[in-house]
Amino acid sequence: MVFQAILSRIKGMIGAARFAVLMEFLRFGVVGAFGFVVDTAVLYAGLALGLGLYGGRAVSYLAAATTTWTLNRLWTFRGRGDGPVHQQWALFLLVNLVGFAMNYGTYAALIEFVPMVAAHPVLGVAAGALAGMFGNFVLSRQLVFRTKD
Repeated sequence: MVFQAILSRIKGMIGAARFAVLMEFLRFGVVGAFGFVVDTAVLYAGLALGLGLYGGRAVSYLAAATTTWTLNRLWTFRGRGDGPVHQQWALFLLVNLVGFAMNYGTYAALIEFVPMVAAHPVLGVAAGALAGMFGNFVLSRQLVFRTKD
């Protein structure tokens, strides 16, 4: 009940349209947190299978991106976006290459230059996820899950 009152107050302060975007961003963040868990789990599985820090991360990123696309499609941006599912997934991966570059670049730089991160790759995954989050939200909202006209 208190939470609803807080949300109502925020909505009154920023307006309905901005509040809707804020709520989308919060859902996007929750989905991103779940993607982080998938990313990390697959990375560590890849490391156990001998894929290495870079190969394992490439596989884990693809698994996390597919997971987040699915959850964003079902929850964050429900009912938005056009075209067949496989085309939407491919567009999501394509437009999120900007976020991927920021994500993977941050991860790779930290792995290379910060020994603690090389020893604990989850720190690099977390830093990379944060680096790519904002760009991915804007691109996903505007290009992949745009409002139908």
